[in-house]
Amino acid sequence: MEKKLATVIMAAGKGKRMKNPDKSKVMFELKGKPMIGYVVELAQKINSDIIIPVVGHQKSSVIDFLNEKYPDLKDKLKFAHQDVQLGTGHAVMQTRELLEDFSGDVLILSGDVPLLSEKTLGLFLNYHIENNFDASLISAVPEDPAGYGRVLRNEKNEFYDIREHKDCNAEELKCREINSGIYIIDSGILFKALDTLKTDNAQGEYYLTDVFKYFRTEGKKTGAYIAENITEITGVNSSEQLKELESKI
Repeated sequence: MEKKLATVIMAAGKGKRMKNPDKSKVMFELKGKPMIGYVVELAQKINSDIIIPVVGHQKSSVIDFLNEKYPDLKDKLKFAHQDVQLGTGHAVMQTRELLEDFSGDVLILSGDVPLLSEKTLGLFLNYHIENNFDASLISAVPEDPAGYGRVLRNEKNEFYDIREHKDCNAEELKCREINSGIYIIDSGILFKALDTLKTDNAQGEYYLTDVFKYFRTEGKKTGAYIAENITEITGVNSSEQLKELESKI
């Protein structure tokens, strides 16, 4: 039987570098449409059984936009609330109540990564399913990986951990394979892993990436799918980046 799919969309951020602190980051428009719209439509295209935007800063504008724009999704669209942003792991923790009776895979997307294509996401989902992984992520190999978390592999080229840029040692910083922040994790192990997260890192936050340390200690099978198109997995952190992405569409 085909596993069910829940899609969680991280959409709580303030977007400090977007030059408008009164606006939710995911509501900034790309070609006339809020970024969150692209991501929700993608979740719809891949037949998600439930779609959960995690909202926070200026959340009413996000909720109102999605409810009005996508009335046909009213039975699938559920909102989790992250009113204090304590990291990516903390964002996904807020979905626990909505997913407590869910059994299947949980896909985690970002509301500020609007250009991920259905084709690339489909290839990623197939990679995860065909290899029978418990948890997988999308990675990429840019020319300049500065600032991104690194995807670390062992001598057999097997992915085993993610290290945030600020926490990397000199040798790890030589690695060019980066984490896109796009994941798929079996619901049966997701919240057990989230319960192990701590804030003893450079940012003082709950890193979602640290769940992979738990998976390794528990002997879970994990994979990293390398995307060919860097633009598709590019997140928007400033108004300049938004304009740059618009020029590539």
